[in-house]
Amino acid sequence: MSNASITSPQLLMQQMSIHTEMAQGAIKVGPNPRDFGFQPASFTELMKQKVSAINADQNASSALVSAVDSGQSSDLVGAMVASQKASLSFSAMIQIRNRLVQAFDDVMKMPI
Repeated sequence: MSNASITSPQLLMQQMSIHTEMAQGAIKVGPNPRDFGFQPASFTELMKQKVSAINADQNASSALVSAVDSGQSSDLVGAMVASQKASLSFSAMIQIRNRLVQAFDDVMKMPI
């Protein structure tokens, strides 16, 4: 059933049946993880992790390419795949950075 085919009364009836099942105990609602001291990583921490992962991909790619160049390895395909993976992840990071900068500029231009 698609979302477009659900009419407003049907949606309300579904919500009421869910709440009824929750009240009867048929549906268990788990506790909030924050109640147990679990804090999700901050945006800054997530960005640091992703930048370090991209840096590790770049370093691994560079090591594979230099091993192929020096004749220590004959895995040219693996080196090229690693190089393309590192390039693609770096490009994605640059696009994300550009979007964040644009969003910051949009917020700064908003009237108060």
